[in-house]
Amino acid sequence: MSIQTHGISSISIKSPQVPASVRYTRTAVWLHWLLGVALLGQIAFGFLLDEIAPRATPARSGVVNLHKSFGIVLGLLIAARLCWRLLHAPPPWPATMGEAERRAARAVHAALYVCMAVMPLSGYIASNFSRFGITFFGIAWPPWGPPLPSVYAFFNGVHVTTALVFSALIAGHVLAALKHAVLDRDGVFARMLN
Repeated sequence: MSIQTHGISSISIKSPQVPASVRYTRTAVWLHWLLGVALLGQIAFGFLLDEIAPRATPARSGVVNLHKSFGIVLGLLIAARLCWRLLHAPPPWPATMGEAERRAARAVHAALYVCMAVMPLSGYIASNFSRFGITFFGIAWPPWGPPLPSVYAFFNGVHVTTALVFSALIAGHVLAALKHAVLDRDGVFARMLN
């Protein structure tokens, strides 16, 4: 893919072919992109809840429960992704990456996985200590916790803070991927496309 600029030059985002030994598995690639798109949508949905259905409006409960329902489905997909990752080591980093860059990449990936686990889990726990509980695609689930506003507020705060941190990490992850594709052309980006 080339990006044409007005008379300046063109930027090519063509990554080199990557041997199978240094690519992610097809399952890992599918889980990465499926979860990436779904998580971005869910985070945006969460931040737009008050715009979509303001508090104390008739639509609020249905919209919030839709967010919770998608969150539970995402939580299950995330559990599958974490299990896959624990059982399948990622491909090695290219020799062109320095040790500091590898350490930074490992730290960001670890933080992304932590956020992936904490965000839906904290939302689920918060919901079980709220007075509203969870209605999963129209099916009411009895909460396992009593309505405790302080416990709800704590876990909801963790949920929102994690979403903010996660958003920043995702932005950094995307920028790093683009750096590898456009500037370095070292095959790192292509590993997640094959």
